[in-house]
Parts: sequence; structure tokens; C-alpha cells
Amino acid sequence: MTLGGIAGIIAAIAFLIIALAVLVIGIKIAGVTKEVRGTVSEVNTTLNTVNGELGALTHEVEALLTKSNTLLEDVNGKVAAIDPVFDAIGELGESVSDLNTSTRNLASKVTAGAANAGKVTVAAKVGKAALNLLKKSDSEK
Repeated sequence: MTLGGIAGIIAAIAFLIIALAVLVIGIKIAGVTKEVRGTVSEVNTTLNTVNGELGALTHEVEALLTKSNTLLEDVNGKVAAIDPVFDAIGELGESVSDLNTSTRNLASKVTAGAANAGKVTVAAKVGKAALNLLKKSDSEK
């Protein structure tokens, strides 16, 4: 064998090793590609399911928000209608307080008048007794 023949065999062996390495790498890449395709398929299925459920959930949330807004408007209207009632109750409380104060003042005046009337009655009785004594002493003279 000549030097050229040996070099050709070495080149052929090197080419065969490179071809086998490319083949092994190609087989592994094909396996990974197959797994990636399966994963992508599962992700697509999951996304389709999630999108379908999100559509229904979004519809329900919109309906809930609409009902909440309606309820809030109703509550605001009722609170606005109740405000005058509370104002009237406050004014009634003030009126009752004023009436109570006036009643206390009147009771104090009546009590003071009764005490004065009692004093006047006692003074009248004392005066009458003194007058009777004077009349007796004048008639005895």
C-alpha cells in the first residue's frame, strides 16, 4: 500500500466517523423534536381549554359586575331616601329636648309658686289670728 492509499483509508474512516456522529446527533435531535411536538400539542390543547373557560368566566364576571353596579345604585338611592328621615329624627330629638327643658322650667316655677303660696297661707293665718286677737282686745276694753 502506498502512502496515498493509506491516506485515502484514513480519510474514509474519518468521513465514516463524522457521518456516524452526524447520524447519532440526527437521531437524538429527531427524538427531542418528537418530544417538543408532543409538548407543544399538549400546550395547545391546554390553551384551548383555558381560552374556552376564560370566555365563560369573563362573561360571568361581566354579569356579576353589572348586577353589582345595579345593586350599588339601588343602595345609593335608598340611602338618599333615608337621609331626610334621619334629619327629621334629629330635629324631633331637639324638639323633645326643648320640650323637656320647658317642662322642667315650668315645674320649677310651679314648685316655687306652691312654696310661696304656702308661705302666703301661713302669713294669712298668722295675720288672721293677730286680727282676731286685736278684735278681742278691743272688745274687752
